Amino acid sequence: MSNASEPSNVVDLSQRLDPRSDRVGALLATVRGLATKRLHALASNMFENIDDALFDLAEKAENNAAQTQFFDGMREVRKKRAIVERTFLGQVARDLADFSAGRMRAPDAETHTRPLANIELSLVGENELEESLAVTSMVGKNEQRLARALFAVNQRLSVICGGNKMDDASNPVGPASLANAFRQALRELLVEVRVKLIIYKLFDRYVLAGIDELYDDINNELAAAGVLPQLRHEIATRRSDAPAPMGPDSTATPVAHGPAAPVTDAAAAEFMQSLHALFSARRGVMPEGAQGVAAGVSSAGVPLPTGPLPSPAELLGALTLLQSQMTVLPASAAQLASQGEIARDVAQLKEQLLVQIGQLRGQQTAHVSGVDEDTIDLVGMLFEFILEDRNLPAEMQVMLARLQIPYLKVALLDRRMFAHKSHPARQLLDALADAAKGWSPEGDRDGRLFDKVKSIVERLLHDFDDDVAIFDRLAAELQEFLDVARKRAELAEQRVAESTRGREKLEQARRRAAQEIVSRTAGANLPPLIYGVLTRAWANYIVLTLLRQGEESAEFNDSLRFIDHFVASARPAHDTNSRRDLRALLPGIERSLRRGLASVAFQEADTEQLLGQLHAFYRQQLGEATPESDSDTLAASVMPLPEAIQAIEEPVVEPEPEDEAEILADEAFDERYLSQARELKVGQWLEFTAEDGTTDRAKLSWVSPISGRFLFVNRRGLKVADHSLAGLAQAFAQGTARVLDSTLLFDRAMDAIVERLRTPETA
Repeated sequence: MSNASEPSNVVDLSQRLDPRSDRVGALLATVRGLATKRLHALASNMFENIDDALFDLAEKAENNAAQTQFFDGMREVRKKRAIVERTFLGQVARDLADFSAGRMRAPDAETHTRPLANIELSLVGENELEESLAVTSMVGKNEQRLARALFAVNQRLSVICGGNKMDDASNPVGPASLANAFRQALRELLVEVRVKLIIYKLFDRYVLAGIDELYDDINNELAAAGVLPQLRHEIATRRSDAPAPMGPDSTATPVAHGPAAPVTDAAAAEFMQSLHALFSARRGVMPEGAQGVAAGVSSAGVPLPTGPLPSPAELLGALTLLQSQMTVLPASAAQLASQGEIARDVAQLKEQLLVQIGQLRGQQTAHVSGVDEDTIDLVGMLFEFILEDRNLPAEMQVMLARLQIPYLKVALLDRRMFAHKSHPARQLLDALADAAKGWSPEGDRDGRLFDKVKSIVERLLHDFDDDVAIFDRLAAELQEFLDVARKRAELAEQRVAESTRGREKLEQARRRAAQEIVSRTAGANLPPLIYGVLTRAWANYIVLTLLRQGEESAEFNDSLRFIDHFVASARPAHDTNSRRDLRALLPGIERSLRRGLASVAFQEADTEQLLGQLHAFYRQQLGEATPESDSDTLAASVMPLPEAIQAIEEPVVEPEPEDEAEILADEAFDERYLSQARELKVGQWLEFTAEDGTTDRAKLSWVSPISGRFLFVNRRGLKVADHSLAGLAQAFAQGTARVLDSTLLFDRAMDAIVERLRTPETA
């Protein structure tokens, strides 16, 4: 039985420890020691794996530029690993010291106090937004995963710091604090954002995934020291930035101050707040919460609409009724409504929506909440962009524009769509636009792609109510369709490229054979028989040798040596020495001829006939007796040539190609068009305009290493055109060819919308 006078080691939650006491100091030192040791080990393990991960990605990179980014990232991490690790652990230590001294702050505090002007500027900081989304995502995931252990750590640290409230955001060893400390440390690295995002993933995998053991250590140590030893791990209500449930059974109904669904993470909230500021400035209305503006009056002194705002159910119900009126689509592209008609529908949707709500209510409705109006206008501007986007064929613009109502419903349900690239609705629209970019009537003669896009649009119009999961299902279905089509097209592309490569190799070999024969026979007055053998059968043998063995082979060198010997054998032999030299050449000439002629499909009878003519010619050269009847015909003899053999009758040495800049030294265009052509990458899509004004879309499939010509195919992998560098630059200069933007549709649209909102309207 314990002594009643002995002090208890159990600390009740209602009793707070004095943060200045020695006991608290010892407990805090214990927490710091556990955190430092555990985080140092986790960070070291992460850095060991960064090098391997970046190396693997570099080996699998889709192009040289991406590979260079990964290798540069590897070098930068190796060089600055120590300082990044030291900065990260130092920031954690400072956060713990601030906690010990009673200076606690939420990592997101600076975001909430940032001036609106800075928030607006952050819209154009794409890299900063990418990082924010990466940090927000991994913090949210780990706070949810570690909710029970983190709740216990929060409660116990709350006790030892004098009862100050501790939550996930202010916990110095919570996922939010650790992720923000690591983000500050990464500022030391001068790497591409793509590499940074990979490092964030590895931080999530190797550091945050291992901090559950740290929380267990802290909870066990503090419980053993008497800090809330009987604490039950009851999880308090999550912060407002936790993902809200969606769907018909969701209980996350928006509160009365606004009918909009809440924006459910910090990055998306900041993004929407910035857009709201821009929209408000454009309308002449101060943002909600701004000071100095009388309630119900705009900054321009115009009275604002009053009256009850539509509820979320009314908004979605009215949109569903409007959506049901658009479910019937035409059977073919030729029957689609005009762009003007669709553009009018897009522009009038807000007015139609208010009319529909009024009919449901039985009274006129003149306005919606400011946030909902922003959302309606934002979606309207998105689809206006689609209708103006020259990246898309007109038929596909009209088809995709019919999705305005489903996407407005998604936006009202979940505004994260505007800030999150991974949002399923956003990914589906990007995938549809990317597939549509390469569509043309000629390239889709069977209508498969058009029908697939049409079916997806119809199903969204028919089936989408409030279950966003339909976008994931349709995106997977579209991807499966595109994968099958891509494999089919790749086979066709490969055949086209191989056929083109074969023709170019043949033409190159024929030119080389002609050049060699012309250069080695220059100035020689050859009899037609000798000249015919060289320019016909032997030229074809050289071509065949180049194609099979290449110009570095012994066979090719032997074929050139034969030309020299054959030309020498045609010279008159007037003395004993020259006749002796000729007799020495003849056996080798005959052997080479027999072998070469057999290679180019000469029949044995044709070969014997030719050799008979040559024997008679050489007997005449050697001064041996020749029948009088043959003497006049041998000089004019031409060798027999089978029909299967293509003759190189008049070998002409082609001039060396001129410098590209000289070829294009026309005032119609300048060097930038040459550069534009040179910078094209395989896989990029272009639009070509014919003389009659019709257009076709084609992908750069292959650039010939022999001729430098650019081969273009349609989405089925069939050849559309091939151009030289000069010809392609000329097409760019004349406007008959243009490169289609490879940036995702949603990204381009949001950039254009923000730029438009920031540009003052002209009267």
